Formats: sequence, C-alpha cells, structure tokens
Amino acid sequence: MLAVVFYGFSTLYSVFLWRKGFREDNRTIFFLLLAAFAFHTTAMARRGFSLQHCPVNNIYEATLFIAWTIVATYLVVSAWGRLRFLGAFASPVLLVMGIFALMPALDHRGPNPDFTNGLPSLHAALIFLSFGAFGLGSVASLMYLTQEHDLKFHKLRAILSLLPPIQRLEKVAGGLVTAGFILLTAGLSLYPMLMQQKHGVYFKSDPIILWSVSIWLLYLALLIMRWRGQGGRRFAWGALGSFAFILLTFWGFILLSPSHKFIVS
Repeated sequence: MLAVVFYGFSTLYSVFLWRKGFREDNRTIFFLLLAAFAFHTTAMARRGFSLQHCPVNNIYEATLFIAWTIVATYLVVSAWGRLRFLGAFASPVLLVMGIFALMPALDHRGPNPDFTNGLPSLHAALIFLSFGAFGLGSVASLMYLTQEHDLKFHKLRAILSLLPPIQRLEKVAGGLVTAGFILLTAGLSLYPMLMQQKHGVYFKSDPIILWSVSIWLLYLALLIMRWRGQGGRRFAWGALGSFAFILLTFWGFILLSPSHKFIVS
C-alpha cells in the first residue's frame, strides 16, 4: 500500500511535467519511484520468503510482480539521465496496476504449486520479467508518439522538451521489446520440461500456453517489421497496443487455464 501511495505521488508530479512540456528537473520523479520500489521490493520479499517460492501464487501477486519488473527496469535505464522521463509515463500505469492488485478479492491463498527444482519459479519469473520489459517498451513508445505529435504540429514544447530525441526513443523502445521477446522465449522454452515433470508429457493443451504463443508471435511480427525498416510510428503503436492486449486478456486466460488454477484458487 505504501508503494501504491508513492506511485500516486509520482503520477501527480507527472501531470505537472506534462503540463510544462517536460521542462522541469526530472530527479523528483526518479526518487519517488525509487521510494516506491523500496516498499514494493520489501513487500514482495516478505511474501516470497513466507511462501518459499517466487510470489506469483494468485492474481494479486502476479500483478505486483509485473509492476515490480516495470519499475525495476525503469530504475536501471534511468541511470542514463535523459531517459528518466520514462517515469512520467510509467507512473500512471504502475498506479492503476497497484490499485487493481489491492482489490481484496484478488489475494486468495490457494494450495501451493509444486516448485520442484525451482523450474516453475524460473518459468514465472522469466515470463513476468518479459512483461515488464514489454510494459516499459510501451511507455517508451508512448513517449515517441507524444514527441512525434508535437513535432508534426510544430508545437514549441517539442523544441523545449527535455525528452530524448525521437530517433533515440525509437531505439529504446525497440531494445526493450527485443529484451522482452528474449525473456519470453526463454520462459516458454521451459514449458516442455515443466509438463514432463508434472504430467509425464512434453506438451498439454492449455489456453494460457496458446495465449503466450500468440503473444510471442505478435512480438516476433513486430520485430520483423522493425528489422525490415517499417519501424517508427507503426512499431510504436504496435508495441503500445500489444502491451494493452496483454493487460486486458492475461487475467481471462489465467482463469481458463487448468494448469494455473493455483493463481486464482
């Protein structure tokens, strides 16, 4: 809850940055998100140690894990000062995810899943880290679209803004999406071993796996499009829309998944 409060403060400060065209110093939003990250990490660590496994045992924990990966990635890339304004776009996303996760009905304790050899924990961590990278990639894409809009309509704030150049934003978004794709590929590659460990088969039809493969193909198409020189605005909208699709459909497919019942039980 304290982390969500700081995400709220960061969101409020972001409004002032948007209104002033990002001409204000950006360290305030960085330290607000750093404080939120400290509380967020503490809460997740306490929950994880109490469960003795990666804290993704229900929708509450899964949502907070995704939000944690987004803010952690932001803090890493914001070491490059010109990218600290990503926080102004990430803060509202983190606030909404935090408020959603705090809904009491989402934190149901179910039977602990089998985390033999740590493979399920590693699988979950890789998948959610990929979502974090995709989330921050969508934030960079939103910054790109904002800067492009201002330049297109010759707005003065595009010139005075402290946002990185539009070409650099495109590279950052592309790099984050690529990193997320690699993490997602690594996470999905563990699925056959998990099925062999639990059910004695290498593949078992599951809605969440089919959904994950669809997400993988969607981002693969985005990266191929960018590699063929069709990046820019199309890629930015694709990255933004793809992450919105993840947020809107993930919970529904989790509910339909027989092998992930522990998340919603």
